[in-house]
Amino acid sequence: MLRRTALAAAAMLAAGALLLTACTGSAEPGPSETELTADPDASVGIRLVLEPGNLDIRETAGAALDQILIDNVYQGLVARTPDQEVVPALASDYEISPDGLTYTFTLREGVTFHDGQDLTPEDVVWSLTQVRDNAAYRDSARLAGVTGITAEGQTITLTLGAPDSTLLWNLTGRAGLILKKDDTIDRKTATNGTGPFTLAGWKQGASITFARYDGYWGEPAQVAEVVFSYIPETQAALNGALAGELDVLTGFDANLKDQIEAGGDFALVLGKSTDKGTLAMNSKSGPLSDERVRQAIRQAIDKDAIVEALGAGQTQYGPIPELDPGYEDLSEVAPFDPDAARALLKEADAEDLTLTLTLYNGYGTTVSQILVSNLDDVGITLKVNQVEFPTWINDVYINQDYELSFVLHTESRDFENWANPEYYFTYDNAEVQKLYAESVAAVDPDEAADLLAQAARIVSEDMAADWLYNGASVLAVASNVTGVPSVNVNERLNLAQLVKSTE
Repeated sequence: MLRRTALAAAAMLAAGALLLTACTGSAEPGPSETELTADPDASVGIRLVLEPGNLDIRETAGAALDQILIDNVYQGLVARTPDQEVVPALASDYEISPDGLTYTFTLREGVTFHDGQDLTPEDVVWSLTQVRDNAAYRDSARLAGVTGITAEGQTITLTLGAPDSTLLWNLTGRAGLILKKDDTIDRKTATNGTGPFTLAGWKQGASITFARYDGYWGEPAQVAEVVFSYIPETQAALNGALAGELDVLTGFDANLKDQIEAGGDFALVLGKSTDKGTLAMNSKSGPLSDERVRQAIRQAIDKDAIVEALGAGQTQYGPIPELDPGYEDLSEVAPFDPDAARALLKEADAEDLTLTLTLYNGYGTTVSQILVSNLDDVGITLKVNQVEFPTWINDVYINQDYELSFVLHTESRDFENWANPEYYFTYDNAEVQKLYAESVAAVDPDEAADLLAQAARIVSEDMAADWLYNGASVLAVASNVTGVPSVNVNERLNLAQLVKSTE
C-alpha cells in the first residue's frame, strides 16, 4: 500500500510555505532570507483583488473563497503544498490499496472546531457524504465514484467502485473539506472550521479579517491577525503599501518593481502558478462556430507581446499548464501568424468581422488592449465589454451569453472542464471526454498523465479556445514579513507560517 505519514507532511508543509524565489530563476534575494523575530501580536495587511460574494464554501463558486478559506479556516483529511504535493492534514496518515479501490485515513486526535467542539469521525463521514450526495455543492461530482464512506474508531475508509486517479487530489479541495455535522451557522456570513485562523470580521466591499485560533491542533499561527484588503486597482494598492498600510501585495504588477522596491522596505517576489489566461470562445453559434475563425483568432494573437507587457509569466498554447500532469508544449498547433489568420478569415468568408469580448473589470486593460490591436491587424473589430464580477458570473458563466471572454483560471488540475459540455466553454468532444474518463480510471499516474496529454492536444487542435499566457504569482512583500507562499497564490494562500517582525 502507498502510505503517507504526518512526519513527511510536516517537513513538506514547512518548506513549501516559505517564499520560493528560487523557482523563478532569479538571483535576487527575497525578504524571506532574513532571520526575523516573530511578533505574536502582529497584524498583517494583505492586498487581494477579488472579494467573494459570500463565504459559503459549499455552494458559492469562485477562487476568491478557496484562496483565503481553504487551509486557513477549513481543512480536509489531506492538503496540498505549493509544489502540488498531497500531504496529510486532519488525517495523520493515509493508505491507498494497490488496486486503487480503498483509501484509508487515520483521523488525528485532539482536533477542535473553532466553536470548541471536538472533530469526530462522524463529522468526517457526514461531510464527505453530504458533498457526494448534494449536487448543489461545489465539486460534488468529484466524489461521485465513492461508493462507501465509513468510520471505525479513528479510521476513515473510502471505497470506490472503480479506480479514480483524481480522488486524492480532489480531497485537497472543496470536495474534501470537513465541516461540523449538522452545524447551524449561516455559511454565507460565518465560518466554523479547524484551521489556524478564525473569521473575525467582514466589512463587505473593503476587507475580511482573520484572527489566530489558539486552540489549533498544529503549531499556532505566529501572527495575531490578518486583514485582507480588497483593492482591485494596482496603483491604489501600491500607494497603500508605501503608506505603511499593507504588508503583502498579491496580484501585483511586475512592471512596478522599481517603484515598490525603491525605499528598500519591499521586495518583488515571483513564483510559478497554474494560472491560465484563457480566451474562451463560444462556439455554439455565429462566426465562432467555424473552426477556421477560431484558429484565425489564435494565430492573430502575439502571446510573447502579452507576456512582455505583463512583465511576468510565460506563454501557453494548450489547456494544461506546466505545473499540472499532462502538460505538453503545443506551440506548433496555432503559432502566431497574422498572414495565416487573414487567409483563414477569407476562406471562412468572415472578413470585417466584429466580436465582443466580455470580461471582469478587475482584470485591467493590458491584455484586452493587445487583443484589440492584434485582431484589428487581421480585420477583426473587437469591442470590449468590462463588467462587474457578479454580472460576468450571470451572463457568461451561468447563461453562456457571450462571444469571447477572457478569464484568468487559477485552478490546478482542472482539465475536467474541457470534458464537460455543460461548462461555459461550450466545448463538446466525445473523444476528449473518453480520454479524460480513462485518465481518471488509470491507477498508474504516468498513464493518467499521458491520457490527459492526448486529450489536451485534441482540445487545442479543435481550437476550442486560446491560452494567452501561464501567469506568474507576483507579490510585493515587506522586508519584515516572511512565510508568505509564492506559488499559486491566486488559488491558495496558506498563511500558517506567516511571520511579522517587531518594529
